[in-house]
Amino acid sequence: MTKSLAANISVEELRELDKKHYLHPITPLKQQQAEGPELIFKSAKGLRITDVQGNEFIDGVSALWNVNVGYGRQELAEVAREQMMNLSYASSFFNQSHENVIRLAEKLAKIAPGKLDVSFFTSGGSESNETAFKIVRHYWKLKGKAEKSKIIALENGYHGVAMGTTSATGVPVFKDMITEVAPGFLHAIPYLTECEKGDKSHPDYERSLRGIIEREGSETIAAVIMEPVQGVGGVNIPPEGYLQAVRDLCDEQNILMITDEIITGFGRTGKMFGVDNWNVVPDLMCVAKGITSGYVQLGAVMLSSEMRDEMTELSDGPMFHGFTYSGHPTACAVALKNIEILETEGLVENSRKLGEKLFQGLKYLEENHQITADARALGLLGAISLFKDRDNREGFDFDLHAATAVVELCRERNLILRPLAFGMEAVAIAPPLIATEQDIDTIIEILSDAIKEFEQKVL
Repeated sequence: MTKSLAANISVEELRELDKKHYLHPITPLKQQQAEGPELIFKSAKGLRITDVQGNEFIDGVSALWNVNVGYGRQELAEVAREQMMNLSYASSFFNQSHENVIRLAEKLAKIAPGKLDVSFFTSGGSESNETAFKIVRHYWKLKGKAEKSKIIALENGYHGVAMGTTSATGVPVFKDMITEVAPGFLHAIPYLTECEKGDKSHPDYERSLRGIIEREGSETIAAVIMEPVQGVGGVNIPPEGYLQAVRDLCDEQNILMITDEIITGFGRTGKMFGVDNWNVVPDLMCVAKGITSGYVQLGAVMLSSEMRDEMTELSDGPMFHGFTYSGHPTACAVALKNIEILETEGLVENSRKLGEKLFQGLKYLEENHQITADARALGLLGAISLFKDRDNREGFDFDLHAATAVVELCRERNLILRPLAFGMEAVAIAPPLIATEQDIDTIIEILSDAIKEFEQKVL
């Protein structure tokens, strides 16, 4: 038996223990119970991950879109250790604070767009979006407009797996686990730019943001939430002018605009934040993932000091919302160092520059294969779609699981990518921002080989 890890336990024993004791997220239960985990990771450095059997893989999706500065950064480990030895934990409840959370809030205020200069800290993306929903409803309630409570999200948008964020998510499969959604969540068709500007001639006008606001009444709508680039829902990049049209609509209708930057923040799209690509400033901005590059759990909701001051003036008591790990000292220390690395190593600009190369590579795949179409990338966030008949946009039969099959063929070639299935059949590519031109070439070459083999099987 192959032995693994310091405990001298075999790979087979690890698989059996995993099957017996570990309930996996976003994993088919039958598959895990029948086969055990497909990969058991042991170590990682840069863009490469090694499993317990010694196989080395290129991580082409930054794990869960979050390992922006790559694996094995000694400086992040050092600041974490130093902070744990100095102040392992501190609470921000009851008007208490500590230096790291103050310094991180100040740093975020400096790099965030517009007047977003106040942060509320969480443990991750779902908590950040959930917090944003509570803040906007609390805000309107304080202003004597408690009826402004509805949240409009976009179809194919993904915002998390808490009760409210699941309800806001517009990817239907994420609702399969629940029996009912939270009240007050609506969904609009994305990217109907002319509708949002006021053109009612489009056949889907009633399902646009403006159409829904018109139907429901702006006096009942608290906020609109959207990802600058939809991630899980397909890596969908909005058309030019769309974000500005939504911003203008929200201003016109006295509705708050929330942007979910969980994936797009901290350099992923070639700008520090996704909205920076369109010079749009939301009222609230939710971040997580890349804020620490996944080294420690952390998220935040950012808003303006003007909005904070309004709530302060209208509020008499505490804001009864918070998490045990809000503003965790070690997480804040790692975030500060992580942002320093992004800035000093020019990784945001590297993402922009290599994003152009990634897009060229995806266009190459589109032009040289029979089943590929809709190449897209913004920074190091890209995808390509798979079609049985791409000219007519006819998809593969659902049972074929085309994107998953292609990703599995990539894994056989030691490249980890992400299938975007759920009926859309696309492959996502989002390597760490430390990637090189050679890394992009290698990823495209392996993906091309995998697509070619899949084509030979199905065409």
